[in-house]
Parts: sequence; structure tokens; C-alpha cells
Amino acid sequence: MSKQITIQPVTRIEGHAKITLHLDDAGAVEDARFHVTQFRGFEKFCQGRPLQEMPSITARICGICPVSHMIASGKACDALLAVRIPQTAVNLRRLLVLAELVQSHALSFFHLSSPDLLLGMDADPAERNVFGLIERYPELARRGIALRKYGQQVIEWLAGKRIHAAWVDAGGVNNPLDEQRRDLIAAGLPDALEAARATLDQFGDMLANFETEVATFGNFPSAHMGLVDAQGRLEHYDGLLRMVDADGTRLVDDAGPADYRDLIAEKTEPWTFLKFPYYKPRGYPDGMYRVGPLSRLNVADSCGTPLADAALEDFRALADGPVSSSFHYHYARLIEIVHCLERMQEMIDDPQITDPRVKANAQPNAEEGIGVAEAPRGTLIHHYKIDDQGRIRWMNLIVATGHNNLAMNAGVRQVARHFVKGGRLEEGMLNRVEAVIRAFDPCLSCSTHAAGQMPLIVQLMDAGGQVLDEKRRD
Repeated sequence: MSKQITIQPVTRIEGHAKITLHLDDAGAVEDARFHVTQFRGFEKFCQGRPLQEMPSITARICGICPVSHMIASGKACDALLAVRIPQTAVNLRRLLVLAELVQSHALSFFHLSSPDLLLGMDADPAERNVFGLIERYPELARRGIALRKYGQQVIEWLAGKRIHAAWVDAGGVNNPLDEQRRDLIAAGLPDALEAARATLDQFGDMLANFETEVATFGNFPSAHMGLVDAQGRLEHYDGLLRMVDADGTRLVDDAGPADYRDLIAEKTEPWTFLKFPYYKPRGYPDGMYRVGPLSRLNVADSCGTPLADAALEDFRALADGPVSSSFHYHYARLIEIVHCLERMQEMIDDPQITDPRVKANAQPNAEEGIGVAEAPRGTLIHHYKIDDQGRIRWMNLIVATGHNNLAMNAGVRQVARHFVKGGRLEEGMLNRVEAVIRAFDPCLSCSTHAAGQMPLIVQLMDAGGQVLDEKRRD
């Protein structure tokens, strides 16, 4: 008889999820699904709120990447005001984004994924965790702690709080950077960059140990999307949308943020609260694409900083064209940490960074505003519409993890079909099914938002657990 294997919860990720593996009569994996089991209703309870509150409200979507929502929301609100914010405000917001990328990527690589990479996919789960990592690899663990601490400290120096700061406003930021805090940021950069470079070198030496995982962890052709600047370089704060196909052909040629409506549509399924965005011209589910550090390196012509560009050359040597294995999200994450620290050094060295003019004051001048930025996990879209009083009447959020939903499910199926064999279950098999999800580094608190009418199943059961009646809303 066919049967189902459930992995619940999926561990070492942000948020709540389960994986179900559906086996056929012979015990082979017939299908696999990644279920997101939590729901967030920000699109509804933000309705009626003044637009000026949106950066602070939407930052509460997540405690891991509040900066990303604050930034995308701030940009959407800038569009509603129809203002050009001061350049120093742009630079400070960008500095905040880079600091968040450093701390979030450090969390993902060192704390969540390194136990698999350094202690082994088949290791005893009682030891395959951050405490086991600290015991076996204390120097690398110290690097990870220091990098994350530095990124969070920079966020605090800029915004006043490490989590859920209220610093980004419609029209800019609410206070400038002084020389004392600028000097503190500058003082920590050399050590942070050295830690990032050492880890990148160490990971490059480890790749030969994971040939099977590289070949099977979400390794399939797909499109890739991310932001680039006007010169085609890696961009995280304010860029143009670019999408390339699996062979490198450019599908979307540097589109403006508002053009996302012509490129992306969303689908829901009754077995998960996470929407399925897809590339409109190819339809659902053929329009699968990926976002995040892997995709950003695949769409950009260069990083634009010397150390990261040197690492990018080695990264691109992995494939003839876009790098397709989702295992290499880890590699791309480390390259981005190096790039972010290099860019932060450039920005801190600019005397304009302490200019006190950081806010453009205006009333609402447009009915609709769209803000797009790159969160650590990929492209983040905030789309708002307001009434005559400047209050939110409609909003939609397309979050990075959502963009990757089709690819994550395809990755789970690929890994499960390769490693899970009928008749026996081993820890390493199931851990690899979870590990492919960790490669994407999903942020599930961020990701679950409504599209249309939410599917609902209500079952009436008797005391023995037998279903007496059932109602479905698809």
C-alpha cells in the first residue's frame, strides 16, 4: 500500500512548516510537498492605517528581516508622496540594508546550515546543531557570532534598535548619522571583512565533499530574478528588475518596479498558506523562477567591488551559464557578505554620509505606490493604494520566500526521490530533505500573505476521530 511520511516540524528554519513525502506501492517517492502552516494577515489589518505608519507596522511582519519590510514599505510610501528623497537618506537606507544582509546571511550560514556542512548530513541530530558546531569548530563559530553581532550592531547604531526600529519614514529617515556612530561602524569593518573572507575560502575548500548534494539539491533549470543597477551590477536597495532564463537568456530586460504586475502573477493551493508567484508569460506552474543570493549573482553582470568580483569569477566557473544548484545558495550568501562589507566601507568613507538633510516632507500626491528592494532571501515587493485621506485601502506583499515556493517544492521532490528509498528510513535521508529547504533560507513569518479567498477545510469528527461531515472552500 502507498503511504505518507511527514517531517514536522522542519528544523533550523525561520517559521513553521512541514514536509510530506508520498510513496507509491513500491516505496518510491511519488510526490513531495512543502507545507507552510502559519498565516499572517497584514494586508487586511493594515487597511485604514495612515501611510506614514506603514514602515513601522510592516517591520513587525518579521523579527529576522524587519529592515527589509521597513525599506520596501518606505519606498512605496515615497512613491505615494511622489517625492525624491535626499541622497544622504538613500545612502543611509542602503547602509541599513547591507547591514541586515550581513547579519541575516551570517545567521543562515553559520547557525542554521553549518551543522550540516561541517558535522555531516548523517551526523547524530543530538550533536548536529549549533552547540555541536561550537564544540568541534570553535573558531568558525566565533566568526559567525561576530559577523552577526556586527551586522546587528550597525543596524542599532543607524536606526536606534536592532529589531523593529522606527527609523525609516515616508520621505527618508527620521534622524541622521553622527560622526561618532560613523566611526564605530568604520572601526568594526576590517575584522568583519576578514572573518567573511576566511569563511568564504574555507567553504570553497569544502565543496568537493558535497558533489552528491550539489547534484541533487534543487538542481534543475529555472529562471532567476533580482535587482541590478543601471550598469548591470549587483544591487540591493534601488534597482531594476532583471530576469534570466536557465541558459542565461534575458527574459526581463531591466524593468521598473511598477512593471512587476506585467511579469508576475500569484496562485494559491489548498495545502499551504504560502502563495505561488510565477512568471506570467509561461503560466503556472511552468513559470517557476528563483530569487535570493544565488539568483542575484546569476542575473548581475558583476558585483562592483573587488573582492566580491574575484569570488564571483570562481562562482561562475561552477557552471556554463547560470549556476543551477540550490546548494550553491550557501556559496552565494558568503560572496554577498563580502560584497556588503566592501560597499559599507565605501559608503562610510563618503563625508556626505553624515549630512543632516535626511527627510523630504510632503503630503500624499499619488494614489498608488510600489516599493521594491532585495531582502536577504530575495526580491521583496510592497504595493499600496490609498484613499483621499492618505489611508491604506488596499495592499499586496510579494515576499522573497514566496517567489521561491515553486522551486522549494521542486527541490524537496528532487532530494526525496534521490535519497528516500522504500522499505527503510535513515536520519540522513530525511535531514537532506530538510537541508534543501535550509539552502533557500526561507523566512516563513514573512512569506504567508493572502491572494484572493483563503482555502478552508472544516471537519466535524466524533469522539473516536471518525469524520462525520466536511466542508471545503477552495
